[in-house]
Amino acid sequence: MDVRLAPPRRQAPDDRAYPWIAEAIALRHDLHRRPETAFAEHRTAAAVAGALRSWGWAVTEGVGGTGVVATLRAGTGERRLGLRAELDALPIGEESGLPFASENPGVMHACGHDGHMAILLAAARRLAETRRFDGTVTAIFQPAEENGPGARAMIDDGLFERFPVDAVYALHNWPGLATGHFAILDGPVMAAADRAVITIRGRGGHGAAPQEAIDPVPAAASFVLALQTIVARNLDPFETAVVTVGTIHGGTAANVIPDAVELQLTARSFSPAVRQRVEARLRTLAAAQAESFGATATVDWRPGADAVVNQEAETALARRVAIETFGEEVLVPDFRPRTASEDFAHMLAVRPGAFLFVGNGDGAPLHSPHYRFDDAVVAPAARLWVRLAEVFLS
Repeated sequence: MDVRLAPPRRQAPDDRAYPWIAEAIALRHDLHRRPETAFAEHRTAAAVAGALRSWGWAVTEGVGGTGVVATLRAGTGERRLGLRAELDALPIGEESGLPFASENPGVMHACGHDGHMAILLAAARRLAETRRFDGTVTAIFQPAEENGPGARAMIDDGLFERFPVDAVYALHNWPGLATGHFAILDGPVMAAADRAVITIRGRGGHGAAPQEAIDPVPAAASFVLALQTIVARNLDPFETAVVTVGTIHGGTAANVIPDAVELQLTARSFSPAVRQRVEARLRTLAAAQAESFGATATVDWRPGADAVVNQEAETALARRVAIETFGEEVLVPDFRPRTASEDFAHMLAVRPGAFLFVGNGDGAPLHSPHYRFDDAVVAPAARLWVRLAEVFLS
């Protein structure tokens, strides 16, 4: 895409957008009160679809399971822009203390997906009223982002064949950044996330006679320590990777040596080469550490989302629009890529685009039962989507 960067010029905020912002925030509170997890977002999807239809968008439901796709056309232009938000909540019990806290026990919008929906819905309402663009805007409301298959499910269901786009964008709120400020990075911005289940098998026996058994517990402990050498000694110091063991299970009693120990871990990386290196070393270490104790190891490697990699032209356009709309001071200059993951990577693998971050102020981190999305984020983020659509489709 040919993007010519004009000198920055500030766009004055349009106060007439406020009624649509307020309506979107009210809808967010309703969605927050009744959260739904992956592929169960039936009420959420229906609420989103109903709002979009009432504003004149052409709406298709059931894309990739519970996904919603809406299109709005203005003028005669052939260019198409995709904007994506997520529908799903997390299996977390809410402890935020909000008056509109989750009424579904053990389920919570602890990642701000309700806020992302509100942002895109506010922008959709504004675009439907003004129609100051020439082409087609496609609003994508994706299911099941949290456990990974949602984006792929929509793509496999013909998302971009049925609703073609020339570029696709998404954003995520980020606690710790000033509310309404934006981090817009080039290249990798979120890590690939893989899982592995490692089973170390020995031979069980009496805890008082370890010489008659093959104890998988010290083999597992040794393997956990050896894993740390992957990042420390097997990778270029200028590369980034994370290997974290999250669970270890083995045995049922203090005086019984178990037959096996199971470990589950997550591995994060930004480049395909590092990703492959981590997997290869993990397999080698599992086998070698187990063998050194007379045990055996099996590795079930489960690839997850790829790294989110922003394309240069689309990122430059988003940065330009943010500066023109709010001024250069709204950009966060020292924000670094995150080792968390996002399955928006699957969309960027087949269409150009960019993934942006918007500040959510100080507060509890993402995925915390105390997390709170700041409603003050909705207005600037929605305004950015509106201006991006107007510029992209000009």
